[in-house]
Amino acid sequence: MKKLATLFLILGFTLTAGAADTNSPDWLTRPLSLADALNTALEQNATIREAKNDLEASQGIVIQTRAVALPQVKATGQYTDEELTLLQEFPGFGFPLPHQNWNAGIQIVQNIYMGGRMVAAIRAANATQKQAIANYQTSVADTLLNVRIAYYDVLLAAQQITVQEASVKLLQKEQDDQQHRLDAGTVPKFNVLRAEVAVANQRPTLINARNSYRIAKNNLSNLLGYNLPRDVWEDIPLNLTDNFDTSSYDVNLPDAVQQALTRRTELTSLRKDVELQDLNIVNAKSGYKPTVSVFAGYNWVNSEFSTDPKDEFNGWNAGAQLNWNIFDGLLTYGKVKQAKSQYARSKTVLEDQQRQIELQVRTYYSDFIQARETLESQAKVQEEADEALREARARSEAGTGTQLDVLDAETSLTQARTTQLQAQHDYVAARARLDRAIGTDLAPAK
Repeated sequence: MKKLATLFLILGFTLTAGAADTNSPDWLTRPLSLADALNTALEQNATIREAKNDLEASQGIVIQTRAVALPQVKATGQYTDEELTLLQEFPGFGFPLPHQNWNAGIQIVQNIYMGGRMVAAIRAANATQKQAIANYQTSVADTLLNVRIAYYDVLLAAQQITVQEASVKLLQKEQDDQQHRLDAGTVPKFNVLRAEVAVANQRPTLINARNSYRIAKNNLSNLLGYNLPRDVWEDIPLNLTDNFDTSSYDVNLPDAVQQALTRRTELTSLRKDVELQDLNIVNAKSGYKPTVSVFAGYNWVNSEFSTDPKDEFNGWNAGAQLNWNIFDGLLTYGKVKQAKSQYARSKTVLEDQQRQIELQVRTYYSDFIQARETLESQAKVQEEADEALREARARSEAGTGTQLDVLDAETSLTQARTTQLQAQHDYVAARARLDRAIGTDLAPAK
């Protein structure tokens, strides 16, 4: 069964390769396995690249969050020169004040107590970093799943073309046979007309299969981040080398649900959001408490009583500062109330997402069971359909069967081939979706 499916795949790609543009770039026509496709997407897919940019941007947020706990170094300086008409003289002394004034200084300020904000800032920075990584991993996993499904869609479409072409060929052969019999006077014109109608009815299905193949390849190329040449538009010459892997795959549903609740990066991100919202309560409550900081610096100033700007004074200074809002118009109370509400909401979102993920695992598990049972049910259908067609033709040639029996047998064979290919596709696609729902890493090892 697998050998026959592989033969269909090879024939399909041989037919499409003949129509491919010989001037296509090497990276577009090179053999592309599923692992190669996934690795290419990791490097070129726009969604993954955007997620990587977001991850890098989050590092800036982490740095900003930690800044409140780190010392600040400030340098200041000022110079003014006033017109002499603006200067006033000291009464009884007869000389004006200096018209040039300047000062400069450098100061280090370190907050030593902010009502819990510094500790919360360090913890929030760590949580933000882990949340950003989880979000990035989610984007990667979702995109790689889409690439897998798109790869399988191309395989299915290519093999469906082969099946439909074989069906048209069978029906065309039946039409030619009936035409020869009509010429020999052994069958009526009605038999030829019926065969012609069967061929005409089958051609739209072939046309639709070719269109699905073109669309599937366009979709896969887009997910791989390919910038297609403008002269490649009718048939993208992708050269896929893998086939459907329909090997057995066993899943224990309770274990799968538990694994999903542990591994899914969406839940990791939401758990970090709950932690961040809890830290926001600490930040809000810090408004009730004082802030204490210490500072030290060195300053340079010119003399206030000398007209020579080079006369200066300099020296160190140090001290401490305390600020405490005894009453801020209920501003802090409002912030605390808002933070508590957002914290409660984040917990609700996390609980709901856990239920949604469990539902997703159960749903995809059910889809996988259906796909597996359908695949197993089609194990011998194609062999039986081939045998039925041979018997129908033998009976028709012996005069004990009718043309309608042959046409029905040919239609059943095509349906069996189509159903089998679809079952193989649905099986591997359902397994990929189930793996993603469980949280299994779909990325190939480089």
